[in-house]
Amino acid sequence: MNQQCLFVYGSMAEGMVHFEKVKNFIKSIRTATAYGTIYRLKVGYPVMVLTGQDLIQGNLLELNTSDILWHLLDEFYGCNRQDPCKSFYRRESAEVLVDGEITPASLYVTSIEKIPANAQLIPGGDWQEALRSLPPLCDRLTDKQKNYVLKLGASSSREIVPIDMTLYRELMSLELIVDKGRRLALSQFGQELYRHLK
Repeated sequence: MNQQCLFVYGSMAEGMVHFEKVKNFIKSIRTATAYGTIYRLKVGYPVMVLTGQDLIQGNLLELNTSDILWHLLDEFYGCNRQDPCKSFYRRESAEVLVDGEITPASLYVTSIEKIPANAQLIPGGDWQEALRSLPPLCDRLTDKQKNYVLKLGASSSREIVPIDMTLYRELMSLELIVDKGRRLALSQFGQELYRHLK
């Protein structure tokens, strides 16, 4: 296995919901920053673009990795390496700052053109403070709401997952589900949230 560096922020940073996905592959972890601009997505987690001069806090992970791990990370981020234009996220190389020194690393970012209209700019790039002020949606859902989203996300397209009317109204108002007549399905936003819950 070869060692490579990955700069992570948001849901993949240490202590966050997806850190466990890479934890067992980490050789070392250090606090780091990268220049860019960061936006808060509707689901509550941040996404970064490499344009801009904010110093974005994150972790530099030195990974014991292989092509398989990079493939799994690309898949998690929905990153199409053959046709990056089809992906929201793309894996880029950039220079990050660690203890005042510049270090090359990979990181997952998007382009400014792909930032959704409902995303909010995080002034100064302090995504941690933004999440403390208003936690991501998956942290604000009730257990009942989370369990239903997980069940619906794991069900086949023909399977009917029963729901009570109170929960139905709650999830519809959060725009997490769509009613397809005889069955319910996750909305596009619901599918994004499901990725963060599973």
